[in-house]
Amino acid sequence: MTQHPDFKGYILDVGGPTANMYGFECEKKLGHGSCAKKRCVSPEICPLLEIDHQPQIALLKKLRRVPGIKKVFIASGIRYDMVLADEIHGRDYLQEVVEHHVSGQMKIAPEHVVDHVLQSMGKPGKSALEKFKASFDQLSQQIGKPQFLTYYLIAAHPGCSEQDMLELKRYTMKKLNINPEQVQIFTPTPSTYSSLMYYTEMDPFSRAPIFVEKDMRRKMHQKEIVTTKSSKRIS
Repeated sequence: MTQHPDFKGYILDVGGPTANMYGFECEKKLGHGSCAKKRCVSPEICPLLEIDHQPQIALLKKLRRVPGIKKVFIASGIRYDMVLADEIHGRDYLQEVVEHHVSGQMKIAPEHVVDHVLQSMGKPGKSALEKFKASFDQLSQQIGKPQFLTYYLIAAHPGCSEQDMLELKRYTMKKLNINPEQVQIFTPTPSTYSSLMYYTEMDPFSRAPIFVEKDMRRKMHQKEIVTTKSSKRIS
C-alpha cells in the first residue's frame, strides 16, 4: 500500500468493527465451539475471554515503523469496557492510542445510557463510559493535545421508548456536554438478537414481552428528541 502512487502516508482507521479485540480468543470456543445461549461480552465480559491489549500495542508500534507511514489513526471501534477490563495492559493501550493514534477526535459507540435499553443491546453500562471518558480526557490533557470523543447513538432500538430518549438527551447534555448529531434509527440486521427482538417483540432469552417502536414517524421523533438543539424537551 505504501508503494501506491496515490498513498499519502496516512492510514485513517485501523482496527475494524471492534478495533481493540485484535488477538483475543477463547480457549473453550477453540476446543468445543461457541457457548449456547451466551454472549461473550454481555451482560458482562466472560472471564474465559482473556483480554490482553499487548498484541495490539505491539502491532501499532510496528505499523508506525513501516517506511512511508506518516500517521496511523484509530478513528472508531474501540470497545471501551474491554480497555477497562484489561487491568495489566488496558491503561498502556489507551495511552498508546491517545498519544499516537487519534486525529483530534475518536468515535466510540455507547449507543444508549438507559440500563434496560443497554441490556437489550448487549452493551456495557454508562459507568464504563464515564470511566473511559475520564481516562481519555486525562491522558489527552497530560500530553497537551486537544482531543475529543464523539458518540454514536441509536434511537428506536427494541425496548427503547420516547422517555428513554429523553433520559439519553439529559445525560448527553449534563454528563458529556454535547448536543448529539450522530444518531441512527435502528434498522434490523439479519442474524442479530436485536432483529429477533424487533420482529418477535419479546426478549429472546426470557421470552418476556418487549416494547418495539415500528411507526416511522415516532421513530423519527425519538431521534429528534436527542438531536434537537432546544433545551425545552429536557426541562
